[in-house]
Formats: sequence, C-alpha cells, structure tokens
Amino acid sequence: MGPQSEDIKDMLVAESSLGLIFATSLFIGLEPATPDETVTIFDTMGFPDQLTLTPGEVYEYPSIQIRVRSNDYMTGWTLAHDIKTSLHGRAQETWNGTLYSVIYTPGGVAFLDWDDSDRARFIINFNLQRR
Repeated sequence: MGPQSEDIKDMLVAESSLGLIFATSLFIGLEPATPDETVTIFDTMGFPDQLTLTPGEVYEYPSIQIRVRSNDYMTGWTLAHDIKTSLHGRAQETWNGTLYSVIYTPGGVAFLDWDDSDRARFIINFNLQRR
C-alpha cells in the first residue's frame, strides 16, 4: 500500500463535478503559494493497525486532512463541503490495489484561518479503514 493521500487524490480527480486537476488545483503535502484556489491533501496520524489472527490481513486506520483555500469565503466553504460529501461514507472501494472499507469524517468543514494573502482556508479531517 502506498500513502493514503495518493488514493484520495485519485478519488477526488475522478469526481468530475469537483473540477480538481492534480498539480494544477489539487496537491499533496505542500500547499503552493499559487494559484489562489487550491486543495491540498495531508497524510496525518490515525489509529494503530488492527492485527488479526489471519496472517497477512492487517487493517490500517490512517487519516488525512484536506485543506481548501480560496479568495472567497463562500466559494472555499462550498468546495470543502462538496469534498466532504464526495468522500464521507464511501465504502468497499479499491483504489490502486488498496481496499478502503470505509472513509468518514468525524466532524465537518471547519474554518482554519485567513492566510497572509487574505485567502480563506478550510479543513476537513477524514478517518480511513483500509487493507
């Protein structure tokens, strides 16, 4: 299994209604200074792996944080909400050879701050179960 951010990136790109293009409006691990409208996925610490009695069957419980940045508060919030709606509750999907049993957000969209260029930033956290 690779980093969960790669699989989530592919899910978001495949959701054409979001209009996200990797390395143009969607990034992993580093939020670039430009463009103003960005979505960045960060791999974050989740929960310990589940060790089962079946050799080779290990469930991982990683998490991600998605940060949405926009010049306009409502535009940013709306995109963050659409991303939440797209990912929350997805289950039994295989991406890049990894089965995602479930993806869920423990909360919702949260306003983070205004960055140094007066752009609104929102975050959404997701917990994942995969093997």
